[in-house]
Amino acid sequence: MSKIPFWLRVLVAFALGTGVGVAFGQQAVPWVEPIGDLFVNLIKMLVVPLVFFTIAASISRLGEGALGEGGGGKAVRLGVVTIVWFIITAGLAVSLGFAIGHLIEPGRGLSGLPLADVKPKVIPPVQDVLIGIVPTNIFKAFAEGQVLSVVFVALFVGAGLSALGDRASELKTLVSQGSQLMFKLTRWVIQLTPFGVFGLIASVVGSYGLESLTPLLSFIGAIYLACVIHVFVVYPILLKLHGLRVVSFYKGVFEAQQTAFFTCSSLGTLPVSLNAAIEKLKLNPAYAGFAVPLGANMKMDGCGAIYPAIASIFVANYFHIELTQSHYVIIALTAMLGSLATAGVPGVATVMLTLTLSTAGLPLEGIALLAAIDRIIDMVRTATNVTGQILIPTLVARENGLLEATSPLVKAKAE
Repeated sequence: MSKIPFWLRVLVAFALGTGVGVAFGQQAVPWVEPIGDLFVNLIKMLVVPLVFFTIAASISRLGEGALGEGGGGKAVRLGVVTIVWFIITAGLAVSLGFAIGHLIEPGRGLSGLPLADVKPKVIPPVQDVLIGIVPTNIFKAFAEGQVLSVVFVALFVGAGLSALGDRASELKTLVSQGSQLMFKLTRWVIQLTPFGVFGLIASVVGSYGLESLTPLLSFIGAIYLACVIHVFVVYPILLKLHGLRVVSFYKGVFEAQQTAFFTCSSLGTLPVSLNAAIEKLKLNPAYAGFAVPLGANMKMDGCGAIYPAIASIFVANYFHIELTQSHYVIIALTAMLGSLATAGVPGVATVMLTLTLSTAGLPLEGIALLAAIDRIIDMVRTATNVTGQILIPTLVARENGLLEATSPLVKAKAE
């Protein structure tokens, strides 16, 4: 079994899951769904301890030159540069979404689609999101998987360990060993991906059935086309402009992309993403340990940029609304900045679509129109999200000399 390439095992599992879902339909769901759920739970189980130990261990080494010269000041600058790149690539993603939306014109000519019983998400005020990052109860934040709060606590603990210096050497070692342990557990769980893929895809196909997708095929195709172009055309251009090896990058992130595609969870994929960034691409652990979790909360090119752009065009076409230049500006700004304002809020795709439609004055009933196929498009949206969440730290690491000499991205001359 170990001699069979990992990607081939996943591909076979995908084909088998699809076959089971088509052949047995709803009857297969009670049997296969627990397999997928168990895999997802295993990954999510790792998220909080991995984020905490990785960030705390990384920040505790700032005083030892973990980020080179500059220490804490450099860390702040890197954070700002990372967020700026988040916004720039979100702008590229939403522009691509508009272009594909106008090319395919999803929703035009459709009528009478069933409305699912879905209520628009309540968008919390930005100040509530910011205040919520600081937990009133550390253990509650850890137990509920509030990743932004966990990141804050880890930064706080890491800074304290760094300030204590040699007086906390044993605790530093313990935190570092905790980080190494979580990466070892992550590698074990990754090997179970084929089983998880089988359960997840069989459950999705069995639950929805291929016939339910027919009326919205143009919308599904638009989302998939835009995401594929963004991931495999736009991102490689950025890598090339930074003198990085494109093929090596995609080899490094492949497992994370697969996990994201089948689990539909950026946070659930976070252990695999961190493993890809630190262990495979060889980004500086102190920087990657902070930037990748930040991206898992804020960097949503699929859910927060491409999807709202194309969905807005779909809703406008369906309800016979002519989009003006003002509409496009509002949608673009909302998509570029909305993910930052709703960081850490559950259900980011629905949140972003609610925010975009309400801001642009488009009917919120559009959310219910698209609910039936949300899981199908969420797979490619999340894979796009996760690729960007690893790409941006890679670009920033390249710009700031934070790629290790052994990184496959720079080991040889550009292809």
